[in-house]
Amino acid sequence: MLLADSAQAVNGKLYVLGGGWSTSGPQPSPSALAVKIDVPWDEANREHVVRIELLDSDGRAVPSPTPPNEPLVIEATLEVGRPPGMTPGTPLDAPLALNLMPLPLKPGRYEWRCTVLGPNVSTTCAFTVRRVQEPQV
Repeated sequence: MLLADSAQAVNGKLYVLGGGWSTSGPQPSPSALAVKIDVPWDEANREHVVRIELLDSDGRAVPSPTPPNEPLVIEATLEVGRPPGMTPGTPLDAPLALNLMPLPLKPGRYEWRCTVLGPNVSTTCAFTVRRVQEPQV
């Protein structure tokens, strides 16, 4: 999983602009998550639930900035088929690109956690939101 300014998943590939940052702010700005999931060969042709959630530095869910202010969670189903001619046992690529609206986050440390439910395999991508610098006189 990679933080970026923008991302697209097209024809099995990830296209990333401004990727690999870990510090943002202090002003909210658009961002994206580029995610590549390796689906094991024996898990192909099965539906999987992918859960992506934003957590604060204490591991608590960050509320959505819009009412009803529920935890900021994205869930989707994923199913990857086996292409013809693929060598048995080869993991299958499942790229995901999520472009996010600017999030008004308080200064601090956060992490996006992506979990594939069922096998409960997860990864995280942490970032810091800077404080507003006071003008020096």
